[in-house]
This record gives sequence, structure tokens and C-alpha cells, in this order.
Amino acid sequence: MTDIKLQIIILGGGTAGWMTACLLATRWPQSKVTLVESPDIGIIGVGEGSTPQLRSFFRDLGVDERDWMPECNATYKNGISFHGWSSRPGFESYFHPFQTDLDIHTAPQFFFHTRARRTGRDVWAHPDRFFLSAKLAERRLAPIPSENFPFDIGYGYHFDAVLVGRYLRKHAVERLGVRHVEGKVVHVEPDGKGGVAALHLEGDYRLSGCFFVDCSGFTGAIVQRALGEPFVSFADNLFNDRAVALPTANDPSDIPYETRATALSAGWAWRIPLTNRAGNGYVYSSRYIDPNAAEHELRSHLGLLESDVEARHLQMNVGRVRNSWVANVLAVGLSQGFIEPLEATALHIVQATVEGFASALEQGGFDEANRTSFNETINRRYDGIRDYIVCHYRVNSRSDTEYWRDNGANQKLSESLKSILTCWFTGEDLVAEIHKQDIARYYAPLSWHCLLAGYGVYPEDSKTIPAEASLPISDMTVIDRFINHAARNFRTHPELLIS
Repeated sequence: MTDIKLQIIILGGGTAGWMTACLLATRWPQSKVTLVESPDIGIIGVGEGSTPQLRSFFRDLGVDERDWMPECNATYKNGISFHGWSSRPGFESYFHPFQTDLDIHTAPQFFFHTRARRTGRDVWAHPDRFFLSAKLAERRLAPIPSENFPFDIGYGYHFDAVLVGRYLRKHAVERLGVRHVEGKVVHVEPDGKGGVAALHLEGDYRLSGCFFVDCSGFTGAIVQRALGEPFVSFADNLFNDRAVALPTANDPSDIPYETRATALSAGWAWRIPLTNRAGNGYVYSSRYIDPNAAEHELRSHLGLLESDVEARHLQMNVGRVRNSWVANVLAVGLSQGFIEPLEATALHIVQATVEGFASALEQGGFDEANRTSFNETINRRYDGIRDYIVCHYRVNSRSDTEYWRDNGANQKLSESLKSILTCWFTGEDLVAEIHKQDIARYYAPLSWHCLLAGYGVYPEDSKTIPAEASLPISDMTVIDRFINHAARNFRTHPELLIS
């Protein structure tokens, strides 16, 4: 908590806008925060999942899960299961877990096994048996342990993004004193110094401030349109630029605590379980399939070819602005950038951006060098997340469609990702490489190992040899017993609600 006093104007509501309002009003209670949004502009909800960082967001707000989750039809998330991304036998699916304190007892063995397998030893090296989160997902158990379980469990959430936005709006206005203004912005008034002086709304209403936050979505009304900040496209790295979404019924008594990502002909389909329904969608590339064909493929995938449930089509602008903090304006959310929701990073980036900006401003003020340092940090985060997502496509072993063949042959990779892949294929220490590059803050070694091992990116089985007796290969039955015993401390979501 600081004595910073600013008159802050946030343009745009939705989850990103109201998260920003809550974060800034909580951190700087002496500042005056106003959020303006148009009731005529819809909210884009491509993804309805989160990373574990959202736990700290609500914790810092003083909001309990028992308060916000029921109001937002939210469920717990142990991680993401991937299906059909690899055609290698035995590796057709894998689970990407969130980290837990318990991993210290199994992750080192997993890392050792993957390196032994990469160097030609015939050892078990699929990730799913090594991690508690995968076992919890398999058994449909929520990641909330009994009181006597002494380890912290990493988890995220699934939720209705529109309801979360409404919940945060209520919290911001009623508890934090954020001013809410409804209206349509018709003009952004420059301040003559490269920044913004005020927003003009319909009805000749002027909102002035000393700092502005652009949460206006893909339109980028302030940073991109008014200030002309260039957009850096990721189209050469990430081919997907469209999505189509369809809701389906969900059995509240049998909730899967995982996001499901299934590879289709020109992209992938998500399934996100809520308490009242399942959110489904198909993220795809318009270069390989048109919207009508994509909708038909999704309906077929869901068994909804004869259903009259209306589909929602979305366009995605994949990439980021060159700078998120320009003069006295901060871009947050879709106006700042977008990476397809494969790893549910959208709200994580919102949180990291706003918290990073607040810390930067407290430490260095509005100094240009401070602003440059902040922008470089955020850009590295975007690029680091991009590289991890690109890796999902680059190492795929499918060859059934042109889309997957072109992704597998894509050579437009960053130097960072090239080094990661070289390290993996040559059997070097991937943990050391990740720390050398200083990219563990975006995706930790566990995530990189699970991705590459989950796809079965190993030498062919015929080229492996039995492991030498001198190698400390783990007994998988011991690991299985350890994970199974730990899982006995967890229950299902309905059981948690009843207790």
C-alpha cells in the first residue's frame, strides 16, 4: 500500500477492465479510479479458464472462493489434458499439471527419466504417472485437500467470464469506491505531450484524468487508434485467427476438473466444465478452413449436427502492441495483445501487467527509462508465452491435414525456442537451459518437460536400449503408490459444496 494519488480512467469493462479497477483501487486507495464502458459493446469470452495466479488475485482482494465461485458457476481446474496432438503410440494424450508442493518428490525423477529416454534408454517417460494433479483429474477430484494434508496444491478455475466481470464490478463499486460510468467514447483528447488528456463521451460528457488504462478490446481505442502504437503480429508463428463456440449441457454431479484440448483438422477444440454447462469451442486457422466448415466440424465433434444451439463466431488478432505503456496510457487485455487460449494465459497477463505497472510506477515514477524497462519485461512475457504455445504445434507428429503438416514444418521460430528444442533433442540438461535463458517465470521446467514428453518427442522405440543398472531409474510402482495415497486426501466438487 502506498500514498500514490492518481486520477485513473479505465476504458472498457469486462473481466480485464474490472480486474484492473480492483487491482489499482486496492493497491492505491487514495487514487480516484473511474471505469467507463458502453452498454452496447459486448464482452468477448473466448476462454473461461485460468492459471493458478488467479488465486492470488482473489486472495489479495480479500474475496473467498465460497463467495465468488457459486455466483460465477465456477469449478476447479487441475490442469489441461491434450488429446490427438501426437500420433505416436502411447502418447496420443497427456496431462499438463499445475505445480504442487508434492512435486518435489516426483518431478526430479520425471526429469531424469525424460533425459534417459532422450538419450536412448528404454524407460517410462510419459508425464501422467509422475504428478498428483494428473491423478486428481483422472479421478475427477477437486484440488482442495483435507485439513491434515500439509502440502499446497496449485490449481486454477473454470468460470463464466461474463459473470466474473459482473462480480468484480460489484466488488469494485460497492467495496472499493470505483466510479462506474456508462457511455460511448466518441473522441480521445490528446494532451499535446504524446498522451491523453480526456475521453469525450456521447452527450458532450468529458472525463479527464492523469492516467488512462485501455481495456477497449481488439479495437485498441486509445493505445492503437488514438496514439498509433504499432501492433506486432504473431501470425507467422501462430496460424490460428478464428474461433467458433457452442455451449452444451453438463452433469453437475460428475464434473471433470480439467480443461480438455482436442486436436481437430485445422486447430483444436476446448471443453471447459462449469457447474451449469460446458463451454466448447474450436480455435482454427482461416487459411485452412472456412467458418461454416469449422462450425460443422465442431458440431460433429460434439454430436450436435442436428442441434439448433446457436454458434458464436469470433475473430482473433494474435500478437501484441509494440509497447503496452505509452505516455500516460497502459494497454491491458485484448487492446494490449492476444495469444490463443490454449494455456489460459489471458487473465494471467492482465494480472501480471497491472501488478507489474503498479510496482514499476512506485519504484521509478513516470521516467522514460522506467517505462522502457517495464515494456521490455511485458514483451518478454508475451514472447515467452508465444514460444511455449508455438512449441505445441511445432513438435506435433500428425500428418493427416495440411494444417498440421505446415505447423510441423514451421521454421519461423525464435532463437529461444530453437535453443530449447536443440537442448531436448541432443539430450542436454533442459532445466539448466531454461534457467540460463531466464524464462522459467513464463513456463517452468516442469511445463516444458510435460509438453515435450507428453508428445513422445523421443527416439523411436526400436532405437532404445535397456537402461544400465548403474542409472538411478525409479521404480514406477513406488511412484504410483505415493501418488495414489496422496490422492486419498481429496474430494469432488459436490462433496465440497455439501461440507
